[in-house]
Order: sequence, then structure tokens, then C-alpha cells
Amino acid sequence: MSQAMEKRQIQARLIENGSNFRQFAISHGYEPRTVTQVVQRWAGHNSLPRGRLSFSILRDISRLIGKEVLPGILVDPSSKPDETEVVDQL
Repeated sequence: MSQAMEKRQIQARLIENGSNFRQFAISHGYEPRTVTQVVQRWAGHNSLPRGRLSFSILRDISRLIGKEVLPGILVDPSSKPDETEVVDQL
């Protein structure tokens, strides 16, 4: 499992891709302040946000920079077995 990225690492990856938090926000339809708040709040954590907007922002940043900013943020939920499949296997 990958390790969560810190805010400065995320920022550096955006710059490598010719972007920054503000440009990313505007180009993806987010408020720039919201993006910086979400990154500030979640960078360095190993858990995923429950809020849809926070999750979407972090997922979109991960896709843009080509690396998961939080472990599991790019995992397709349809590829995980649901609880009934796990119970059936027991």
C-alpha cells in the first residue's frame, strides 16, 4: 500500500505538471479555497475522506499527477468485493 503524500509533495507534483492548486481548482470546477482547505486537511492521512466533494478533489488531483495522494483513492469501488460476497466465501 502506498503512503499518503504531504501537502508540499502534492504541490510539487502539480507544478511538475504545469499547474498549481488554484489552476487545478478552476480547471476542474472547484473553488480554489476549497481545494487548498481539503488538501490541508487530508494531506498526510492514511484514511479516505467521507465527504463527496473532498473525495472528488483528492481523486482528481491524484489522476492529474499520476499518483495517489491518499492510499486507495484511485481504487475502483466496483473492483472491491462487497460484504455479501465476503460472507458467501466464508
